[in-house]
Amino acid sequence: MSLTRINASAATLTKNRTESSIVPASGMCVTCVDGCIGMCEIGKSAYRGHEVIYPQPFGIITTAGEKTYPVDYSHFNIMGTAAGAHGIPEDSDKAIFPAVNLEVRLGHDRGIKFRYPWIIPGIGSTNVAKNNWEGLAIGSALAGTGLTIGENVVGMDSQATIKNGKVVDTVDLKSRVRLYKENQRDGYGAIIVQANVEDTRLGTQEYAIQELGVEIVELKWGQGAKDIGGEVKITDLKRAQLLYERGYVVLPNPTDPETIKAFQRGAFKEFERHSRVGMVSEESFGQRVEELRKAGAKYVFLKTGAYRPVDLARAVAYASKFKLDLLTVDAAGGGTGMSPWRMMNEWGIPPVELHSMLYYYAKKLADKGKYLPTLAVAGGCTFEDQIFKGIALGAPFVKLVGMARGPIAAAMVGKTIGRAIDEGRVPVYVARFGNTKDEIFVTASHLRKELGDATFDKIPAGALGLYTYYERLAQGLRQLMAGSRKFSIDHISRDDIAALTKEASEISGITYVMDVDKAEAEKILSF
Repeated sequence: MSLTRINASAATLTKNRTESSIVPASGMCVTCVDGCIGMCEIGKSAYRGHEVIYPQPFGIITTAGEKTYPVDYSHFNIMGTAAGAHGIPEDSDKAIFPAVNLEVRLGHDRGIKFRYPWIIPGIGSTNVAKNNWEGLAIGSALAGTGLTIGENVVGMDSQATIKNGKVVDTVDLKSRVRLYKENQRDGYGAIIVQANVEDTRLGTQEYAIQELGVEIVELKWGQGAKDIGGEVKITDLKRAQLLYERGYVVLPNPTDPETIKAFQRGAFKEFERHSRVGMVSEESFGQRVEELRKAGAKYVFLKTGAYRPVDLARAVAYASKFKLDLLTVDAAGGGTGMSPWRMMNEWGIPPVELHSMLYYYAKKLADKGKYLPTLAVAGGCTFEDQIFKGIALGAPFVKLVGMARGPIAAAMVGKTIGRAIDEGRVPVYVARFGNTKDEIFVTASHLRKELGDATFDKIPAGALGLYTYYERLAQGLRQLMAGSRKFSIDHISRDDIAALTKEASEISGITYVMDVDKAEAEKILSF
């Protein structure tokens, strides 16, 4: 059975009065007492209403669903072997884990190259993204991995210049692109600009291509956290009115006189800004891809969310028909910003199921000789074992894993440590490693050597945090791959993992652990 927490969560700053006695179906306290102040979600909703739909406190958190699914990536184990090697000579002096090649090439001309097989698939207009962009952009660029600028960045930029409904200049988007590009090394990595309905109307991607030199753009159908458009909270009346004028759905209406009065007297403190949902059709999709290519886009990506299977089929088919360069499929439960909390927990197809469907659909087209772009999967991955399993489950089509919360967390921690160093108040937990960036961040020595003192000293601590986290993932993944005797990403295959339950095997098509190598083992034993 799958489990989910109802009526009380740290995400909504709510809790039950009777913590040890909860009704499973409703999440209510067994004894709901007249006189309770209302600490649970029902109680808080009684006085704050729709505000309690969203995780809190907004702007300084990332969020992901709490639901426990019947099958997840922990229901698979990685299979190692004591013989052979793929992608390197069968020589114990050569087949060592540091020799594992994690590079990935993608694009119709294989012109995009990543040092590592992962990507941040969309960090948009939320405060937590904006406040940590310096670390995310510089860290990703130094590591040589992909970073996607998510939806609504232009629309939310109060300093952007918009004429006749189209953007002609920006501050935020320009800065985001520049921070990444200035720190790229040897052509590795990529900065991608994503667009939703409002971005498309504003001409965000055309502006990014023609004015900022962006080569890669991404169409967006959704994400794993929600099946509606993105939302943020606005605490400034004039900004809420600006966004309303730019065409966003802003609730309550910030131009209504009664709403203005209510806000000014403190009846509520936040406006909600929502994006519209897209309306996908094959004709309009193909037309938009053609428009972007004519505008100068060298590569076109698509990111889709945890919608029903027919929508995944559309995504795979359209990516094939219109020869896209990357398709990212984001499964239920993910999230980085302000998705409705119950929606994040209760809608969409979970990772194992969605990623298995993706494999089946991709294989169906591949067996017909149809074109397939590189595939990426996302949905709560944070460590090297999940990266390995995600690539193996979708092999040979999946080459990348999308991650957001893990990288953001690493950048935030790095930033916090950097601030503590500057203030001379490094916490004891960290101070045991030292009191400077060079002492605390284990990657500092080789980065300083590679970049030189002047460049290294300009790197913000948030970027060091992300870079160091990525270094850990890379070494861990190399070790797992060497144990499976797979010395490059292209050699990872579906038989590198085994299903630990019959249910996991049935869903994924991955062999049940007791059936792995059965025929080969019998042959060896028949001497």
